[in-house]
Amino acid sequence: MSGDQEGSPECPPRAENQGPEDGRGCWKSPESHFPRPGTAVPIPETGFKQCLNEKEEVLLDHYLAGWRGLVRFLNSLGAIFSFISKDVVTKVQVLERLRSSPQQEHYLSLQSMVAYEVGHQLVDLQRRSRHPDSGCRTLLRLHRALRWLQLFLEGLRTSPEDASTAVLCTDSYNASLAAYHPWVIRQAVTMAFCTLPTRKVFLEAMNVGSPEQAVEMLGEALPFIEHVYSISQKLYTEHALLDLP
Repeated sequence: MSGDQEGSPECPPRAENQGPEDGRGCWKSPESHFPRPGTAVPIPETGFKQCLNEKEEVLLDHYLAGWRGLVRFLNSLGAIFSFISKDVVTKVQVLERLRSSPQQEHYLSLQSMVAYEVGHQLVDLQRRSRHPDSGCRTLLRLHRALRWLQLFLEGLRTSPEDASTAVLCTDSYNASLAAYHPWVIRQAVTMAFCTLPTRKVFLEAMNVGSPEQAVEMLGEALPFIEHVYSISQKLYTEHALLDLP
């Protein structure tokens, strides 16, 4: 679901046991379905903070550690984000196997991986065939998912108190992952986003204190994620790898 494959989201019909509708006609899920305040796993800073060396190369061990922390964070928020986290885990495992393979020295960084796989024609550029699980293709799916999460959390950080998390999450999805998913998945995903709680409840569940403290934490963590994303985006653009099948 992190982009292995565009539309206006629709919401599921309101059932009798569902809460009132919000401004988009989406039913509001009872907040008891979302983790209680302070029960979520905080967003990790360490992995992405340590992700770059002095040459600004993306170190894969730290990149994967950052993603493992993000998966724990997403899973702690409940099943709503499982469509992302399950696929991310699969992709992380593929890259972990490459890091422990006989060719592991070529997978120290994103830059060395791209140079090795492109130079040795280990990437399927036109269609999936001989190298369906290349490191370049696998990390591209994580890269796309990171963009969605970055956009959503930045929207959460900068939005007003009465902002709809469903709208924020849907807009972030439409600006990132939706382009790579078929219609049926896009509809299912955007319906699921309608069950997100209010911005206040979401921030309180992030286990860093008050909503104001959660916003402050996001302001500290997101620049590291954004910087890693930008460097990865530039590298993939330079090698024409952004549209790998």
